[in-house]
Amino acid sequence: MMRYFIEVAYKGTSYAGFQRQENAHTVQAELEKALSTIFRVPLLLTGSSRTDAGVHARQNYFHFDTEIELTDRSVYNLNALLPHDLAVNGLYRMPESAHSRFDAISREYRYYLYTRKTPFLYDRAYYFPYVLDMESMRAAASILKEYRDFTSFSKRNTQVKTFLCTLHESEWIETGEGFHYYVKGNRFLRGMVRALTATMLKVGRGKISLDEFRAVIEARDCTLADFAVPAHGLFLERVNYPEDYFGRI
Repeated sequence: MMRYFIEVAYKGTSYAGFQRQENAHTVQAELEKALSTIFRVPLLLTGSSRTDAGVHARQNYFHFDTEIELTDRSVYNLNALLPHDLAVNGLYRMPESAHSRFDAISREYRYYLYTRKTPFLYDRAYYFPYVLDMESMRAAASILKEYRDFTSFSKRNTQVKTFLCTLHESEWIETGEGFHYYVKGNRFLRGMVRALTATMLKVGRGKISLDEFRAVIEARDCTLADFAVPAHGLFLERVNYPEDYFGRI
């Protein structure tokens, strides 16, 4: 058996999430269907990073095992079969011990917002035409790097062993069309980036102070955070692996 990583990008609008679910349209199910059609054997995928319904990804990975030797032509064939909102960007032969989820060392997300009505962004960013104190929001983003326990920013009923995460980078960036929140960390909890974004927007609008923002973090209570930003503004930008990870074979 040979192990392969498959790199994908997708627009999440029409998907019920990344991971396979019963009676639901998901990225994993669509990709497994295409692989099975081309290679005429069932192939089961293991994903690197889950995304919720409606969330997009510029880069995400799966791995799978097969006895079939794949080529660059396999990428072309898959893309010819997959729908317009899902693309394969690469196939990589890996050592048998390689694991797309456990070997990843960090993930990068951006949550995009725009302040002037723009028809071309409505399903890829959040329209937010309000006056914001960007200085306070940048201070809140910096505060997050002081903490490791993000229980307050995780959705309920999440089956994880720990709520500890390390954020390497956390900042608000202004652009010509609006602004976005960029965050890089070793791992993220379910709903975490959207909760961080929404709660910091409350700081920006003066609804809570920076001290109250700290209190939300330290309370470890998800009822105190705000999760009310839509999924379509969120992009998984990159999944990072150790240096030369893809050059092992």
